[in-house]
Amino acid sequence: MALTEEQLDSIGEKLVEKFKTVFDPEIPVDIYELGLVYDAQVNADGEVKVTMTLTSPNCPVAESLPLEVEQRVEEIEYVTKCYVEITFDPPWDRDMMSEEAKFELGML
Repeated sequence: MALTEEQLDSIGEKLVEKFKTVFDPEIPVDIYELGLVYDAQVNADGEVKVTMTLTSPNCPVAESLPLEVEQRVEEIEYVTKCYVEITFDPPWDRDMMSEEAKFELGML
């Protein structure tokens, strides 16, 4: 059964909240403020596709971080499945961080 527009909106609103609960263990800032999440799409079946990157291709959490994102997103009501795609195009750099993240890390 396809989700209603209201249910889809509910998922969209909660995605950022969930992204803000996932932290890069090397940098004490969440993945959303770090700018690691490039895109998130929800289809009518409640499936979410998250396109994100890592701070580097050699990131020590390259296997565990995407799984954590999937698990957190799947906690959202109406989400049936989450798929995380890792990309390095464009490669992440510090300019992708929010002002809040830069402030937290003493870069402002």
